[in-house]
Amino acid sequence: MEVFIGVDAAKEAHWACAVDRDARALFSRAVTNDPEGIAGLLAEIAALEAGRVTVALDLLGGSATLLCAMLADAGLAVVHAPGLAVNRARQGMRGGENKSDPRDAATIAELARTRSDLRAVEIEAEIDVDIRLLVGRRREIVVDQTRRLARLRDVLSSLFPALERRVDVTTKAGLVFLSLFAAPHELRRANPARMARQLARAAKNLRGVDALARDAVDLARAQRTDVPGAETRARLVKELAAEALRAREARARLDADLEALLARHPDAALIQSLPGMGVVLTAEFIACAGNRARFQSADALAAASGLTPVLRQSGKSRAIRRSTGGDRGLKRVFFQSAFVALSHPESRAFYDRKRAEGKRHNQAVIALARRRVNVLWAILSTRQPYRENTKLAA
Repeated sequence: MEVFIGVDAAKEAHWACAVDRDARALFSRAVTNDPEGIAGLLAEIAALEAGRVTVALDLLGGSATLLCAMLADAGLAVVHAPGLAVNRARQGMRGGENKSDPRDAATIAELARTRSDLRAVEIEAEIDVDIRLLVGRRREIVVDQTRRLARLRDVLSSLFPALERRVDVTTKAGLVFLSLFAAPHELRRANPARMARQLARAAKNLRGVDALARDAVDLARAQRTDVPGAETRARLVKELAAEALRAREARARLDADLEALLARHPDAALIQSLPGMGVVLTAEFIACAGNRARFQSADALAAASGLTPVLRQSGKSRAIRRSTGGDRGLKRVFFQSAFVALSHPESRAFYDRKRAEGKRHNQAVIALARRRVNVLWAILSTRQPYRENTKLAA
């Protein structure tokens, strides 16, 4: 007997539904998301004495991590049924507007029974998991930092517009300065030399602090009017600057950890040999793509990255448009690395050729990103680092 089990994963309790090859329901029940509950599900599956069992999940990672690990330890075949496929399959069935955990689990089981193209889920290597977790944390820090610096500029421009134009908040020196000095009424009475010494004690190897201190005092004396709420605005500027400094330090620690992990990863040196692929983009590619065996070809990797054209045809109407789907993380890696690689002669020549064909800048960069998918696939397939004309092997 062949059994197909669909699991609608959730935080507190999953719902599992089992069907046989003829779509007869075998069981449908809740499974608490803890070792005891999952062990009970495994025991019930074993009691079926099926010759082959396929378990389909609509969620990988997160609250389904323990479930995936225990299913793999039990030797069961696990496949991924994407949430979009589950939703559309459910809507195509009778009463498709109704949604419930048992119904979703039954839909997932039906997909496992009828579709042979669902991606098999393999247990990730420890180093891949570490890289993915650190990349996710780094992304959170970068996004929060972007928001924080925008807020810092906004508050500072309302308090002291001239200083906001003078200080570069993307530099360590600028942030250290603003964490100590912000209010015009404080700077008017300050001594530039004493300020520079205080900055030097706060952080080492800061550049341009002497000129910054002198300019800040001059600008403060030129602004004779204090805005309402100046004290509170200055306090917020100092707090935001201090938070931004701590975020920079946290990001630097993560970058060092990622670099150490990449030094041990079997694919990292090959990926980094491609122009434009630095430490961060290499780590992001590994975090998003995982094992190369997940993709059958370079075209499959490009499709997963949202870099392949999409056909829209109905009757006599036929159109090719740019894809709006795919993994946004992978698309960003290829697009950003292509942009960085424009300084490389071979990449620049390809970009210029596309521009000469009439493509706009973004279109030419996307075309270059798509070409780089083939090159990277050839590098990983042949296990040879990038060299000129690697594209000929793709």
